[in-house]
Amino acid sequence: MIDNSFLKNIFSEPSFKPEEVEKVLQQYKRVEFAKNDFLIREGSIGNYYYFLETGFARSFAIDLEGNDITTKFFGPKDIVIDWYSYFLKKPVRENLQAITPCVAWKITFEDFMKLFNIEAFREIGRTRLVSSFFELKNHTTSMIIDPAKDRYLNLLKEKPAIVQNVPLKQIATYLGITDTSLSRIRKEIAKENK
Repeated sequence: MIDNSFLKNIFSEPSFKPEEVEKVLQQYKRVEFAKNDFLIREGSIGNYYYFLETGFARSFAIDLEGNDITTKFFGPKDIVIDWYSYFLKKPVRENLQAITPCVAWKITFEDFMKLFNIEAFREIGRTRLVSSFFELKNHTTSMIIDPAKDRYLNLLKEKPAIVQNVPLKQIATYLGITDTSLSRIRKEIAKENK
């Protein structure tokens, strides 16, 4: 039998009735991804909504010069999804890829919609969507107005596990800087903290 205690913890708010938790758990399927596996490839339709139990993933796009640019990182308890593609059935413009081996729980759009009559489930979904929007908005604004060092320090503060588990090259592209600049910033910070 598959251990679904991870999902039980997510859907165990007091507002869920026991029968609702059971209904929710029945819709999710456990999946594993090896390092570098794609959860969603550019040009395809995002048919699944993943809750990441373990591991790290990222979304990235290829720019006009052919550079791989990280647009978002995902860690344990995050939802890995392309909201636009999942809900509107439009092709994805980015790739979503495992950075490390990952265990996730997936749900199809059809099964997701079966749960929408559960108020607590709708509320969790709404909260996650709004949170994702604010994170994107803050990152976009930060790329315009904050110095690179401040962007890195904020990532360290907000998501320290990302910095410890993700290749520096991917962090650099996410911050909009070169690997060399990121190395310089890290050395500066290390000196300041001595």
